[in-house]
Amino acid sequence: MPIDFRSSILRSEIKNDEIGIEKESLRITGDGRLAHTAHPFDENEKNIDRDFCENQIEFISDIFTDSEKLVKHLEKLHDKAYAKIKENGELLWPFSNPPHVSGEDDIHIAKFSEEHKQREDYRNYLANKYGKMKMLFSGIHYNFSFSDDFIREAAQQNGADYSYFKNGLYLELAKKLTEYGWLIVYLTAASPLLDSSYIKHTALRDSDSYRYASVRCGEAGYWNDFIPVLNYNSLKEYTDSIRHYVDYGLLKSSSELYYPTRLKPCGENTLENLENGVNHIELRTLDLNPFSRVGILREDIDFIHLFILWLLSIENTEFCAKKQTVAIKNIRTAALFDDRSQLLNIDDDALPIIEAARRVLNSVSEFTFRFFPEFADAVAFQAAKLHISENRYADAVRGKFGENYTELGLKLAKKYAKEADKNV
Repeated sequence: MPIDFRSSILRSEIKNDEIGIEKESLRITGDGRLAHTAHPFDENEKNIDRDFCENQIEFISDIFTDSEKLVKHLEKLHDKAYAKIKENGELLWPFSNPPHVSGEDDIHIAKFSEEHKQREDYRNYLANKYGKMKMLFSGIHYNFSFSDDFIREAAQQNGADYSYFKNGLYLELAKKLTEYGWLIVYLTAASPLLDSSYIKHTALRDSDSYRYASVRCGEAGYWNDFIPVLNYNSLKEYTDSIRHYVDYGLLKSSSELYYPTRLKPCGENTLENLENGVNHIELRTLDLNPFSRVGILREDIDFIHLFILWLLSIENTEFCAKKQTVAIKNIRTAALFDDRSQLLNIDDDALPIIEAARRVLNSVSEFTFRFFPEFADAVAFQAAKLHISENRYADAVRGKFGENYTELGLKLAKKYAKEADKNV
């Protein structure tokens, strides 16, 4: 059942929704090559971890209800990292796509102590299955959870049990975020450029430098080698549908589910924990935005929050295997640079990406005007990407960095390092 936002109580509770950001960045040398030094932070550091490779820093924010405070927190984490890595003359690469890569031997898998050795073993498994090159893509994961009071009020209005309603709410949101996830990819894609060295060591072609708006979200990016079909009827059926792929050897664990959205439990990310209840939802399709030194703008954080609320307000529909496959294909299509001749499958109708985006944004705008006028600026910010092509990140990146991606990207990395120095 859709959420009825005519309730002033429900509307007031969205200010307590919680958002966290996980952001990956490659450490590079002063001349734009992959750094080969040991990870500068202890593996038990609260907010700064390592991802697939040793030179890939992962920033893990605290949880915030205010996007401005969240961005400031991310800035402080970046300042902390810059202060540490500058000791070796290193920088943070500001793009999702890597700079110069000499080949797979240039990529060193993250090292862990014996206590966390299973994390290193898992990365070796990924390297053998998918190759190291694909693992260099960096991105942002947007983690979102509703306040308990919001869920209690919505459950009460629907005459439902709290726990049952909570899990069902997140399952419904996961379906809708996947079905409409192409819009987030289109609006935040910011990785249209590839260094020639990366193309040389992969199956990509030179023409792919002009094909994508987001390589990591396109068909050449971060995906399983099959399209998973999940069961959203109940939390147990959802976890069982993922476990099916693990049992048959297609996935090593639920962590290998490279899907646009994932439901996450409290504590360790296991299916057993998830069966005890959903804690939050993770959206995984955001590129690093090079026009922000922390990789994401507040306007996009706020819009995704609003978009989630809008998704809850629209009618629930069946998300069958066919629709799930179409949803994944639409996301991959939205990752292409050409937004006018490339067509999305929307309700069995073929629409140019930009036209499909206009339709959804018009609906979101009406919803915003009626229920959440405080988000009006966030909607206008997204609409401007459709009206003026240079406002679209992929267009802006290609226009500003297309002549010499690695050299100009290095200048930007140095600029952000100097900004961090001023804050320390």
